[in-house]
Amino acid sequence: MQVLKFGGTSVGSTKAIEQVCHILQHHKPAGQYAIVVSAMGGITDKLIQCGQLAGQGQEQYRVILQEIETRHLDTIRELFPITAQSSLISQLKKKLNTLESLCDGIFQVGELSKRSLDKIMSFGELISSVLVAEKLKQQGLYAGWKDSRELIVTDEYFGNARVDFPATNHQIAEYFQAAPADYIVFPGFVARSPSGETTTLGRGGSDYTAAIIAAATHAEVLDIWTDVSGMMTADPRLVSQAIPITHISYEEAMELSHFGAKVIYPPTIQPVMDKRIPIWIKNTFAPADHGTLIQDNADRSFPVTGISGIQHIALLTLEGSGMVGIPGFSKRLFDALLQERINVILITQSSSEHSITVGIHEVDMLKAKTAVDSEFSQEIQEKHIEPLIVERDMSIVAIVGDKMKNHHGTSGKLFSALGRNGVNVRAIAQGSTEKNISTVINKADIRKALNVLHEAFFETPLKQVNIFIAGVGNVGSKLLEQLHQQNTYLQNELGLQVRVIGLANSKKMLLQDNSFDLEQWREQLATGEPTDMPAFVQMIKTLNLRNSVFIDNTASKEVAAVYGEFLQHGISVVTCNKIACSSAYSDYKKLKDLGRQFNASFLFETNVGAGLPVINTLNDLIRSGDKVRSIEAVLSGSLNFVFNNFVQDASFRTVVKAAQDEGYTEPDPRIDLSGVDVMRKILILARESGAVMELDDITNHSFLPAACLDAPSVADFYEQLDVHAGHFLAIRQQADAVGKKLKFVAKYEDGKASVGLQSVAPDHPFYNLEGKDNIVLYTTHRYAAQPLIVKGAGAGADVTASGIFADIIRTAR
Repeated sequence: MQVLKFGGTSVGSTKAIEQVCHILQHHKPAGQYAIVVSAMGGITDKLIQCGQLAGQGQEQYRVILQEIETRHLDTIRELFPITAQSSLISQLKKKLNTLESLCDGIFQVGELSKRSLDKIMSFGELISSVLVAEKLKQQGLYAGWKDSRELIVTDEYFGNARVDFPATNHQIAEYFQAAPADYIVFPGFVARSPSGETTTLGRGGSDYTAAIIAAATHAEVLDIWTDVSGMMTADPRLVSQAIPITHISYEEAMELSHFGAKVIYPPTIQPVMDKRIPIWIKNTFAPADHGTLIQDNADRSFPVTGISGIQHIALLTLEGSGMVGIPGFSKRLFDALLQERINVILITQSSSEHSITVGIHEVDMLKAKTAVDSEFSQEIQEKHIEPLIVERDMSIVAIVGDKMKNHHGTSGKLFSALGRNGVNVRAIAQGSTEKNISTVINKADIRKALNVLHEAFFETPLKQVNIFIAGVGNVGSKLLEQLHQQNTYLQNELGLQVRVIGLANSKKMLLQDNSFDLEQWREQLATGEPTDMPAFVQMIKTLNLRNSVFIDNTASKEVAAVYGEFLQHGISVVTCNKIACSSAYSDYKKLKDLGRQFNASFLFETNVGAGLPVINTLNDLIRSGDKVRSIEAVLSGSLNFVFNNFVQDASFRTVVKAAQDEGYTEPDPRIDLSGVDVMRKILILARESGAVMELDDITNHSFLPAACLDAPSVADFYEQLDVHAGHFLAIRQQADAVGKKLKFVAKYEDGKASVGLQSVAPDHPFYNLEGKDNIVLYTTHRYAAQPLIVKGAGAGADVTASGIFADIIRTAR
C-alpha cells in the first residue's frame, strides 16, 4: 500500500490534474494506491467567504457561488470528452444545489455556526476528488472513489476536529480488505462525527487525512505532492538563499511544521511517525526533483536543519511579587487560556518565579486578556500581581536541528548574529531535547532575522551586504565604478555579495528591492523621486535589510545629522563627510557609543588622508595599549599640491586656480586654504587618540590675509590673491632663502593642537612630500625613537572612493 496526497495547486487546473494522472500512471502497479486530494486551489477560501457573507446577510454570496460553479464547469469541459461530461455536470449541480440551499438557510437566519461552516468547506474536496477519480478512469486505470467521511471518525469540535483513532483505524482497515480498485481517491480534510455531522480536520487537513490512512494501512510510504520541491532551510519567499532539505527526521519536521513551515500540516507527522512510515514531499510540477524524505536518522552535515518563523504573535506576561513561592499560578493561567480554546505556542518563565510569559496567536489576545484578568481579579485588586501585560506585533523565529545538542555555541551564534543586525530578542524558549531554540522578536524584523540566521548557520556561498549611498558626484561615482569592477572578486575571494539598494543625490533619490545595475545607475536614478533626506532615511529603515550600510559621500550637515538614526537601527555608517566627527565632542562621542551599543560599525577612515590607513593605524596602536605622544601631519592634499607648485615664476593665484581646476580643492578654495579643513582632520585624530577636544581648542596660524578670507565671492577672492601677490611671494622667498619648503602642518602634542604654514628643512620627512600626498607621523611610547609614518596620496576621488570601499568591507567582515 502507498498513500499519495495531492494539494490544492496540484489539482488547481486542468493541466495540473492531467499532471497528477501522469504521475500516477508512472507508479509501478504493485499493491493499492490511496490517493487523497485537496480542494482546487483557492476554492476553500471562496467557500468560507460564501458562508461568512451569507451569515452577515449579504447577498454577494450568490456571486461567489456562481464563480465556484463556473470554475468547476470549465474544468470538466476542458478535462473530459463531451460523452463523459453530462454525468459529472449532473453530480456537480446536485452538490452545488445542496451548497446553495445551505447558504440560503444561513442567509435567512443571519448566523454562521462552526457546524455549518464545516459543511460548507467540505464541498471543495468532495468535488475535486470525484473529478480526479473520474479522470483516472478515463486514463484507463482501475480507479474508484470513497468518501472519507465514511471512514474517519471525529468528535464534534467543528473546524479542527479530533480523530477517534481506534474507530477510524478499524473502519479503514475493514474497507481496504474488501476494496477492489487499484487506485482509490479520497477527499481530504473531511470527516464525520458519530452522530453523522460533517467535520473538518483543520486548514491543511488533507495532509492529515493521508497520514491517518497511511498509518491505518501500514503503508510503505506516504507521498505529499505539492508545488515546491520539498522542505527548505527557510521560507524561500523571505530568504532567497534557502536550500532544499533532502533528508530530515520526524522530530525535526514536526518542529519546523509547528513553527511556520507551510509545506506540511503539523498533525500529519505523528500518525506515520508512530509506525515509522517514511514521508516523501515531492513537487507535482517537477517530479524528478528529489524532494524531502522524512524518516529516522536523517544524515546531514549542518547542526541546524532549518529555520522557521510564525508571524502575528502576541506575548502575554503575568507578573508580580505575589507569585514568588506560591504554587498554582501557572496552572490557573493555562486553565484560563484552555477555557477559551487558546493555543499556547511558546512558554518561558523567570527563575525568580516573578513572571511567566507565553506566546499566542494575535487574534486570541483580547480573549486571553479578558479571561486571565478575570481569573486573577482578586490578586490584581490586592496588588499581588499586575494585570496581564499584552504585547502585539511579534513573531517567533526558531532554529531546529537534531544535532544542535552536540554542537557547542549554537545559541551564542544565534544571538550574536541577531545582535549584530540590531534584532532585539524579547523572549527565549529552548526545549530540554535541544532540538529547538525559539526567539520572540518584533514582527518588522522577521525577514531580516531569517536571512541573518540562514547566513550564520548554513554558510551560504555569499554574504549579502546591502548599501545605500548619499552623494554620487566625483567620489560616489568612483565608488560605484569600483564596486562594479570588483564584483567578481568580492564574490569569489571574499564571499560577499554587495548590493547597491539605494542612491540619492541633491536632486533625486531611488530605492529598489534589487541591486542597481552598476552600468546603468545614472539612468535608473534619473527615474527617482525628488530628494527628501528624512523620507530616504525612513525608507531605508522600513526595508530593514540585513547587513545594511549607509554611505555618505557628501559634505552635508543634513546628511551627517541622520547617522544616529541609522546606528540605533543597527545600520552601519561609512562616511567621508567630516562634519559629524568634527562637530561638538558630545555628538562625536554619542555616535561612537551608539555604534557600540547597537553593534553597528561607524567608520570614517576617509575623513583623514582619503584612502590612506591613517585612522585604522591609529586605532590599532590604541587598541594594542600604545599611547600617543604626538601627531605631526600634512593633511591637505590640495594645500600640498598648491605649495609644491608655488615655485619659480608661478603666481600664487595661478597655482590655486590650477588646483581648483584639477579638483583638488573645493569649489570655493578658501575652505582648503583657510586651514579649517585641516583643523577638522587633526581634531578627529586627536579624538581618536583619546583627547576630549573641540574645534575651537585648535590654534590656526592662517597665512591668508583677512581681505582674501572675507571676499564676498570666489571671483573676488581671486582678485584679492592678485592684490596680495607680494605677500605670498615674500613667504615663499623667505623659505627659499634658507633652503626650506613650505608645508601646511597640523600638530597635536601634550593635549594641544595647532595648524599653520611652516618651512621645513631637507632632513624633515615632510620636505620631499610631492604632489597631493599626505603624511602622518605618529610618535608613541613604542615608536619613540622613530615615528610611525603613513604616507601617500591624500586627495582625489579615486583614492577616497577606495578608502570608502575598504570601510564597506570592514563592516561586512
